[in-house]
Amino acid sequence: MKVKFKSVTVAVAAALLGVASAQAQNVKIAMIEGLSGPFGGVGQNQLKHFQYAAERFSGKGANSGVTVEIVPMDSKGSPQEALALLKKATDDGIRFITQGNGSNVAGVLIDAVNKHNERNPGKEVVFLNYAAIDPDFTNSKCSPWHFRFDAGVDMKLEGLTNYMKDEKSIKNVYIIGQNYSFGQQVSKFTREFLAKKRPDVKIVGDELHPLGQVKDFAPYIAKMQAANADAVVTGNWGNDLALLIKAANAAGFKGRFYTFYAGVIGAPTAIGAAGADRVSMVSYWHPNSDQSQFESIYTGFKQKFNEEFYTVAAVNAVRYLVAGVEKAKSTDAAKVAKAIAGMKMSGASGETIELRAADGAMQQALYVVNWTKAGGPGVKFDAENTGYGFKTVRYMMPNEASAPTTCKMPKRP
Repeated sequence: MKVKFKSVTVAVAAALLGVASAQAQNVKIAMIEGLSGPFGGVGQNQLKHFQYAAERFSGKGANSGVTVEIVPMDSKGSPQEALALLKKATDDGIRFITQGNGSNVAGVLIDAVNKHNERNPGKEVVFLNYAAIDPDFTNSKCSPWHFRFDAGVDMKLEGLTNYMKDEKSIKNVYIIGQNYSFGQQVSKFTREFLAKKRPDVKIVGDELHPLGQVKDFAPYIAKMQAANADAVVTGNWGNDLALLIKAANAAGFKGRFYTFYAGVIGAPTAIGAAGADRVSMVSYWHPNSDQSQFESIYTGFKQKFNEEFYTVAAVNAVRYLVAGVEKAKSTDAAKVAKAIAGMKMSGASGETIELRAADGAMQQALYVVNWTKAGGPGVKFDAENTGYGFKTVRYMMPNEASAPTTCKMPKRP
């Protein structure tokens, strides 16, 4: 399948400039991410996503005069390391950064980018956030230099709890998450939304555990069983999700899991056949989405790396950067930020997506999917060669998945 919209950015530029392409321009993105440590496997997989996106959606791969280069920088998942790498990136003249694995890291980067830009007019930096989804980043802490390509916790839990409210078998919910801002927000919004939509549901457990430090989740599963939990809501990702699911399977826990990141590398293998028809996920895309425009991206990535492609946000970050440079006729970060604010494109499933100018939040569709045996209707692709994959059970158009913002956006330069 040919990716029909890969020339969208070129078409936009041609319409605006009246030429096929502008003078060739190169732009670097510093990927400040945990490429080693507890979540290094996830970080390395995400790096491949960005490298593949740059290959397919910039330069010759996209018939564009703008070529994107990804510069990997290993933060080891540490906010302090990330700040040091941001300084190195700016010293090296890199004006675009990306990060996503950990809102704890994203929060300090947003603050540091704001301060850098205030001190260094003309040398501004733009933060392309692909996965750190603390809602504060597009509300109370919004910034004209920050754009988020994933859906926020509030948006995802709105969709997930809309599905859960119709599941009458749910009586007792256990919330478990990683102990940092993201996990705390998952707990907050799960409680808030279920109280409104299913006041009969009891929250029988709500706890946070250290990020990336738990090696055995059996004691947590025992608590869930003791509390008679029939549903678990978790924002866990990486090894923290894989080990949680493994412990649940080993203990014979029969409750359902409602997740954010069951499709992230390693999790499908951990879920396996034991999780069939009892693991759900909320996501802005999945390989078996009904009208996926990214099928050739998915299959091409898997063929090249023998790993699953799932982070469409990496592709969209590259697409928007290329389109912004083309529109601004410049690689100047301030001009590109202004160009992409409010920009619309065709999304991964054919819908129109928008990088909302009011808060820098991507407006896009959301899916609720269930883990089930592959090969049947709606499950063309399995995940990680398990024989199981995700099937759409609820689809929300961007206007349905949108969330209001309290952002008081500082004036864009």
